[in-house]
Amino acid sequence: MRRRIAALGCWLAALALPALGATEIVVATVNNEHMIEMQRLTPHFERANPDVRVRWVTLEEATLRQRVSTDMARGSSRYDVLTIGMYETQIWARRGWLRPIDPPPDYDLADLLPAIRAGLTLDGRLYAAPFYGESSMLYYRRDLAERAGIVFPERPSWRQVREAAERLHDPANGVYGICLRGKPGWGENLALVMTMANAFGGQWADLNWRPQLES
Repeated sequence: MRRRIAALGCWLAALALPALGATEIVVATVNNEHMIEMQRLTPHFERANPDVRVRWVTLEEATLRQRVSTDMARGSSRYDVLTIGMYETQIWARRGWLRPIDPPPDYDLADLLPAIRAGLTLDGRLYAAPFYGESSMLYYRRDLAERAGIVFPERPSWRQVREAAERLHDPANGVYGICLRGKPGWGENLALVMTMANAFGGQWADLNWRPQLES
């Protein structure tokens, strides 16, 4: 029987079964610094909840996404609590895999960044509460840019970024024009590639699933 899971902090949670008088919660999460830091709080949680024990499973993002998606599609999960991203939240909510969250009165929904809140909401109901948010942004060396006579506008286009990178590129002196994340995977580099494609008016596929990226 398919079970629906409540989302807690870009997280999914279901009650664990009691084992030897105590409840063990198996938490599957991505192995980034935010989640590693959270694991350090486990002793505080267990002291406040002496009948609960927490066991962590930390995985690379691509591995976590693959395992969790497979488990959910099969209607079962080896984990009691797991982290998901904004990408999955609305898709899983539509499939009935998530229960909507009814935050307590002291949880300030208006304090969430509007774009994040919208991405975690379906039909006016919040289906996940974010533990942290991510975005893409441009950092640059101001001293190198000034030396090359480059002035970035407030919202530079990717063409302007490329032109600046070409002017700054000087490998002979240990200067490389740009550094982009190259590790393969959805959260590792494809999210950035999609942002770039969208900026040029591209899309992966049309409504009939015909591929649209041709160059």
